[in-house]
Amino acid sequence: MTPEHEPAKLLEIEDLHVDFLTDRGWTNVVAGVSFDVGPGEIVGLVGESGSGKSVTSLSVLRLLPPAYTRTPGGHVRYRGRDLIGMPQRELRDIRGNEISMIFQEPMTSLNPAYTIGDQIAEGYRRHKGGSRRAAFARAAEMLDLVGIPDAGHRVRDYPHEFSGGMRQRAMIAMALVCEPRLLIADEPATALDVTVQAQIVALLARLRDETGCGILFITHDLGLVAELADRVVVMYAGEVVETAPALDLYDAPKHPYTAGLLSAMPHLGVRGEELPTIPGRTPEPWRMPEGCRFSPRCGHANETCTAAPPEFRIVGEGRGCRCCRTEQLRLVGSP
Repeated sequence: MTPEHEPAKLLEIEDLHVDFLTDRGWTNVVAGVSFDVGPGEIVGLVGESGSGKSVTSLSVLRLLPPAYTRTPGGHVRYRGRDLIGMPQRELRDIRGNEISMIFQEPMTSLNPAYTIGDQIAEGYRRHKGGSRRAAFARAAEMLDLVGIPDAGHRVRDYPHEFSGGMRQRAMIAMALVCEPRLLIADEPATALDVTVQAQIVALLARLRDETGCGILFITHDLGLVAELADRVVVMYAGEVVETAPALDLYDAPKHPYTAGLLSAMPHLGVRGEELPTIPGRTPEPWRMPEGCRFSPRCGHANETCTAAPPEFRIVGEGRGCRCCRTEQLRLVGSP
């Protein structure tokens, strides 16, 4: 597909449903998720642990174990092609080549028995061909791109010889070696100190600017999203509850859950005050409440909220919300 015929959206997830096989039988964990990512755009996917963020991202490349998961409904389209029904042979040509993924924990994603260079070069040779020497040179080039000092020598090191931040950079190099059009970054800064987090965020923004790739940035850290994302998708209990341009979301959230997440962010200069929290916990997938799934934890809930599940509605330009009281509430944002 030529650049002039490039679709307006790289990734389109439409009404996606994912079930897990549990002791209770098939249990729904992702319910009707819809959003998209455009070329050169960074979309932040946020929510608490257990909200369905990682399951959604793994479903894009069908990386969930097929024996214990199923997709009873929905579509995942990449440049107009539906990945859900695509044969595995075609999908393998897309994975790591046109769509790449950075996983949460690099130490468990990298093979300790092979050098960093071998692991980066493997994907490059699989999709682009060429000699082992050329692939190794490409691996060193990518390590240099992501800021690894002395990349020509470090390419022969093993994962245990890299620090946590350097391993994460190596994972980014591995994901970018084939110059993908779409990058899925699943909690890429988890368990890293704030200095390394800032470096990873700056690196992703620079790579977007230099390569024009689209990025789906998955995190529970709204502070990182504020620095990086163009648009934000908020998930709760397997559903999308709000979507908005990043600045609009922080200025004026429409859903009480989003407002709760923003109020729980610590702010510089605020001392001696108890940090707000959202009461309760995310419900188990097999024990979802009646009506709005957030209603048991919501301070604004009334009898309307528990009567029936709210629909996801457009509430402004580029904005959507799953709340039956959106027009009545005036929620506080974050500086």
